[in-house]
Amino acid sequence: MKLLYTVNSPYARKVRIVAAEKHIEITLQEVVLADPDCPVKQYNPLGKVPVLILADGDSLYDSRVIAEYLDNRNPVAHLIPKDNSSKSAVRRWEALADGVCDAAVAAMLEQRKTEAMQDPALILKQMDKVTRGLSALNDELGKNHELGQNKWCVGDTFSLADIAVGCMLGYVNLRFSSVINLAADYPNLERLHTNLLKRQSFKDSLPVAS
Repeated sequence: MKLLYTVNSPYARKVRIVAAEKHIEITLQEVVLADPDCPVKQYNPLGKVPVLILADGDSLYDSRVIAEYLDNRNPVAHLIPKDNSSKSAVRRWEALADGVCDAAVAAMLEQRKTEAMQDPALILKQMDKVTRGLSALNDELGKNHELGQNKWCVGDTFSLADIAVGCMLGYVNLRFSSVINLAADYPNLERLHTNLLKRQSFKDSLPVAS
């Protein structure tokens, strides 16, 4: 299997971490989406990463589909629980984390335009989604802490919820550390992020400044 990815995509990082945590070998192919010869569109008509190319040439996208596929390939240490209640909780955390990423990416792309072309209202709208999402996730972790579940997002078990939130936090730190201070404003998320960065899968997939 081959994964088409960009190094700073939080969605592709999520897949890379799932593969590492599940001990599934995949070939990594870094791509440049702006390159005219970029192969992504051959496998995903939306032209987005990540894309997982299977042995038979078929492809899977987006990150949520790929993550579930990889989790089911190996029965060891399921990252998506089989219990319906826990599974729904994990997927809910993942959905909110991915939604924060969506808003952060939209704000970043708008800010990269020349000042004359930027839409300040759009940036404000997207950043409001980011901060509201961070607040909700931080508050939920606080409730878990009060229940004695002070390490992971869902119960006391590392799961896809933690991976999704951790990848989102890595992206927010990369792009918005000048305006968002996790330690000061979202201490529960900062605690989670610190725990996640102790795992080799997170260390090996750190985003890079660009």
